[in-house]
Amino acid sequence: MKNQNRNLSNRQYVIIGVFAVVGLLYVIKLFSLQVLNKELKQSADNNVLRYVTQYPARGKVFDRNGKLLVYNEAVYDLMVVPGQVKDIDTLEFCRLLKITPESFVERLTKAKKYSRIKASAFLPQVSKEDYAHVGEVLYRFPGFYFQTRTLRHYPSAVAAHTLGDIGEVNHDEMAADPYYKMGDYVGKSGIEKFYEKELRGKKGLKVVLVDVHNREKGSYLDGALDSLPVPGKDLYLGLDAELQAYGERLMNGKIGSIVAIEPKTGQILAFVTSPTYDPNLLVGRVRGANYNALLNDPSKPLINRAISGTYPPGSTFKMVNGLIALQSGSITPATQFHCNGPASTPIKCTHFHGGAPDLANAIENSCNPYFYEAFKTTINNPKFGGIKKGYDYWRQMTWNLGLGHPFETDIPYEKSGNIPTGAYYDKMYNGSWNSVTIRSLGIGQGEILLTPLQLANIAATIANEGYYYPPHLIRAFGDSTAIPEKMTTRLETGIESRHFKVIKAGMQSVFEGSHGTARGSRIPGITAGGKTGTAQNPHGDNHSIFIAFAPVEDPQIALSIIIENGGYGSTWAAPIASLMMEKYIRGYTERPNVEERMMNGVINYDIKKKKQ
Repeated sequence: MKNQNRNLSNRQYVIIGVFAVVGLLYVIKLFSLQVLNKELKQSADNNVLRYVTQYPARGKVFDRNGKLLVYNEAVYDLMVVPGQVKDIDTLEFCRLLKITPESFVERLTKAKKYSRIKASAFLPQVSKEDYAHVGEVLYRFPGFYFQTRTLRHYPSAVAAHTLGDIGEVNHDEMAADPYYKMGDYVGKSGIEKFYEKELRGKKGLKVVLVDVHNREKGSYLDGALDSLPVPGKDLYLGLDAELQAYGERLMNGKIGSIVAIEPKTGQILAFVTSPTYDPNLLVGRVRGANYNALLNDPSKPLINRAISGTYPPGSTFKMVNGLIALQSGSITPATQFHCNGPASTPIKCTHFHGGAPDLANAIENSCNPYFYEAFKTTINNPKFGGIKKGYDYWRQMTWNLGLGHPFETDIPYEKSGNIPTGAYYDKMYNGSWNSVTIRSLGIGQGEILLTPLQLANIAATIANEGYYYPPHLIRAFGDSTAIPEKMTTRLETGIESRHFKVIKAGMQSVFEGSHGTARGSRIPGITAGGKTGTAQNPHGDNHSIFIAFAPVEDPQIALSIIIENGGYGSTWAAPIASLMMEKYIRGYTERPNVEERMMNGVINYDIKKKKQ
């Protein structure tokens, strides 16, 4: 009997154990479905809850004087949760949204591929008018709701390349930064791209109750799960909006660029590239079509020539050779080299200007033989122990002056230009070359290529008498965050200040001397230093180039001007430079005839469009 009771007791424990195991399995399964399985949980929640991203206001952008350059305007994205789209009148829905049934199917299919239970943009950037019209009846179309966001607006419609634009995030950008989700927007170019993290702010979240008719019934848990968006930082640029707009008008009908820098800080005052475009064209749903139109325009308005254009600097490079020759001890300010005008060899001069100029006089007259001799004397200087070592010294000094490499500040896509290496000439001439072989470098031709930004920085360095701050766009953040140290670091060139004084005197005589190549562009009442350049162009007429700074006694502005196919530097570039300096220093100009001629001048624009 005892054995029988013991068997019954054992069976009881077995049965209890079986039920316990089965119960435990059910608990584990329920826990998996209700807690661990996010997709099913979200699907259930989405029947009553809606998770709405709260997009932050993107930071505004101001010029150096507080003028608003970029602000935000509200638009509305029509969102869809594909799994909730049931029994709707598709034709009526398409009529309200002004889209075709084919477009409806295409958009919904795309949304389903992303997720059936997560919201994505069905129709982005709906206007205020359409939002008001559609929003009244949206409850009849389950699965759809509106989400507010902002788009950029440019009230002055200037500096398109500098400000940049924003566009919908792509897969690569989402993979690189988990902050972004499908349908988000990101800076694509200009400062919008470089300062994306500062401008974008931080997204918030709003959880709302939704009834079976797709109507919002209020905040879930009284907003306990909500988070507010954090607005992006405002930016203040060194750009002067009025000077920028003035420069763009001066460049109308021309291809080229204007770069103006504040020498004391390196802040860019004007960053003009021509032809340009209205930045509002690349905003909203018209962005794609307008971008393609600009991309296919023969005049290439999307190219920022101020940083992507590379040009032979021509005679504007003569100051560089003069400075390096002085610093190396190869010449003194009083050194003279004979010039026989057009009969000079191995490099001709463009005109007769007296037998043997010194350095300042050679700058005033833009004497080719003088600067070839200064270059030759430098690289052949016995102190270097051979021409190749002399050339390496010369090249290193150009590097110290900011040439041959990008400044790497807040200017995306900046090109390096080209200062050829000695190894390049070894390969080209099988190791056998000398100063005559590379004589074109003495006058800024040959293989030398510089960007307009680099040329403007040379002018700023001369104005500062030996140092510069890396050119940059940012002036300050709206919340007083310090700007990157790299942009406020003073960079020394290794050339003594005293050598710049004679260069500045020669450049002043370019405006004021009786034979100065820019004497016709002198600014009454303002002292200025400058240098003309006429760069050879194998694809057409010569480029008109000018660099300058003013006032000489306390430089406030330094700049470079390049007018493609403009001929002599004194014809177009010098007058435009003088007007820009006068406008910035005075706030107005007193030479209406010069101003009108520059603004209305067109330089073979149609011919150039065909060439490109």
